[in-house]
Amino acid sequence: MATKKPQIFKVGDRVAERPKATAIPNLTPETQKRIEEYRKQRYGVVVDIFTKKSTARSKKVSETKYLRILWDGHQTPSEHAQMRICHERELDVILEGYCAVLGG
Repeated sequence: MATKKPQIFKVGDRVAERPKATAIPNLTPETQKRIEEYRKQRYGVVVDIFTKKSTARSKKVSETKYLRILWDGHQTPSEHAQMRICHERELDVILEGYCAVLGG
C-alpha cells in the first residue's frame, strides 16, 4: 500500500477547504437555516505558513503546520490546520473520493 505524501503549500497557492460531513440529524429548520452559510465551499489564497506547538498529557511536544488563508470575499485571513485544506485544482478528485465513501 502506498503511503500518502503530505501536501506542500506555498504562499500564494490557491486552496479550498476539504469536504466536511454535512448531515446533522434532528436539527430544527431555524437551526439549519442559521448554519447554512457555513456550509458553502470556500476558496482562497495562502498568505502565511507557520507551525503551532502542542503538548499532550504525556508531555510530548508536537508541531502541526497551519496555514493563514485569505478566503475569497473576506478582508482578514484565518488560520486552518494544513490537513483541512487542499489545492484548488485537486478538489474535484477529493470530492469524488469523498462521495464514493459516503455511497453517493
